[in-house]
Amino acid sequence: MTNGNRPTNHRPVQLDDVSKAIIEQLQADGRRSYADIGKAVGLSEAAVRQRVQRLTEAGVMQIVAVTDPMQLGFTRQAMIGIRATGDTRVLAEELAAIPEIDYVVLTAGSFDLLAEVVCEDDDQLITLLNSRIRNLDGVQTTETFVYLKLQKQFYNWGTR
Repeated sequence: MTNGNRPTNHRPVQLDDVSKAIIEQLQADGRRSYADIGKAVGLSEAAVRQRVQRLTEAGVMQIVAVTDPMQLGFTRQAMIGIRATGDTRVLAEELAAIPEIDYVVLTAGSFDLLAEVVCEDDDQLITLLNSRIRNLDGVQTTETFVYLKLQKQFYNWGTR
């Protein structure tokens, strides 16, 4: 089972200091060249390329463009808290298959799952809620938290 491009096993991969430094370089600037990264970490361009390929194939990291949905015409974002019955892992897989949902987590607490959605407008959000999410087997209740402003979104937490 995979989560996007990441395997879902929960065993941390053991990384050496050089691999960690490569990841940190890419977190700071995902477009940084392999040659520049090599200079910073003390490897050749080819060695950096090989390590990056191994790290991405192992699911340790992805290199992606992070966009501002508002700038692309997606004017409504929300987090939906879902209370469920039955196997939440099955429901999580069904939610993950919905294109408008970009983030699904199983949680402990008031909600069994959280799903982040990106929609063109409120009409699309209403349709998504009523026609897709609430119709899934196991969905008991939902609570929608509409985003008013995205204050911070960073992915540069580093490595351990």
